Amino acid sequence: MLEKVIINKPANPLAFLVEMLKRDNNDVPQVVILGPPASGKRTIAKMVSSKLRTAHLTPENLVSEAETDFKTEAQGFIKKNQTIPTELWVKIIDERMKLFDCVKKGWVMEGFPQTREQALALQALGIYSKHCVILDAPDTVLIERAQGKRVDPVNGDIYHTTFDWPNNPDIQNRLKEVEGYTEEDMINKLIVFHRHFEGIAECYKKCSKTINADQPKADVFQQVYTFLSGQARSMAPHTPRIVLLGATGSGKGVQASLLANKYNIVNVSCGHLMKQAIADETKQGLTAKTYIEKGMMVPDNIVMSILTARLAQLDCVSRGWVLHGYPRTREQAETLSKDGFVPNRVFFLDVPNDSVMERLTLRQTDPITGERYHMLYNPPQTQEVKERLLQHPSDTEDSVRQRLAQYHTYVEEIADYYVDAQHINADQDPHTVFECIESMVVNPLPKHFP
Repeated sequence: MLEKVIINKPANPLAFLVEMLKRDNNDVPQVVILGPPASGKRTIAKMVSSKLRTAHLTPENLVSEAETDFKTEAQGFIKKNQTIPTELWVKIIDERMKLFDCVKKGWVMEGFPQTREQALALQALGIYSKHCVILDAPDTVLIERAQGKRVDPVNGDIYHTTFDWPNNPDIQNRLKEVEGYTEEDMINKLIVFHRHFEGIAECYKKCSKTINADQPKADVFQQVYTFLSGQARSMAPHTPRIVLLGATGSGKGVQASLLANKYNIVNVSCGHLMKQAIADETKQGLTAKTYIEKGMMVPDNIVMSILTARLAQLDCVSRGWVLHGYPRTREQAETLSKDGFVPNRVFFLDVPNDSVMERLTLRQTDPITGERYHMLYNPPQTQEVKERLLQHPSDTEDSVRQRLAQYHTYVEEIADYYVDAQHINADQDPHTVFECIESMVVNPLPKHFP
């Protein structure tokens, strides 16, 4: 937002910021796709704009859709075979950016700017890209491509006689050679492109990625989309707000403890909070106790009041938190977000049901020492200890199966709500699982375009 203030230089910065906050969606795609002639800019730009549902801007449609005065002036330069002045380009693009589709849905600009002067003029006006894709291929490959390039005069789609020939006979019959793509023309165009490219690339160096265009278009598009789905790193302070989801016995408590110890964040267990509230005989705790004694689920509003009171405390706000044991349904997840506790990392710890049964039903506790054992992985050393071990009622086979069924009833709708959640294979050593989670905590999340 401060970046927007610096670019727009409003007379009343506070009013400008308030207006920005009122907007429904200010995080729309703003993509520039550059590259030499015949590198596939048109094809990739169309695929990207279709996938992201944005406006597709090209030098040609910018002129053809411009206001009458600008359009007439630009076409005058084109008819005389002259370059359109940068000042006129800036006016045309500035007016186009104000239209509804660019403001609300974002834009993909193909093949522009063509010079460093144009790039700087756009940036001076506050028109900047969040991502710049540079398609690159050897000149010999580009010249070879140009020989087979064909255009559909009806819709402007580009095809190739070798690499991308249409299946429809009607389209095949109406395809025409593209003017200006002879070997001599291509050499001249490539000379002009290379002359200006370094200056343009310098303007976009902080948001650009070069992608090899000498491969199938599906592979090129996949790499482009992966780049566009990535979020630029920010120097803004980051407070971890992590939610761990998973079936009973998936190791949520262990991973939460490891994360809390390493990153000095608060370990928030919903189950422990409920027990603490009951032990402290708080109003919510006594109400929850009534439901628990009757074997009923505690209502969401009571759970949320206990949980939000903890998450709102200073240590959680300042240091961050890792929450486990909640939410268990989509409604609970929505309520958590509505109350202002939006996680910035969500992990599903995935463990097969058979592994969960093995983990939990073989657990037993020594009633004298309180030591916990696992009959397969950590059995007692003596027969005397083994004979006095007891199993917790919640670790019986029927109880575990019931909890697993309850989790799988709601897991899909929670996954649909947390679209950016990461899935971790938790059926392995706890420290291996922790390393996996840790690598995703420190990296930026993929961006989810509307």
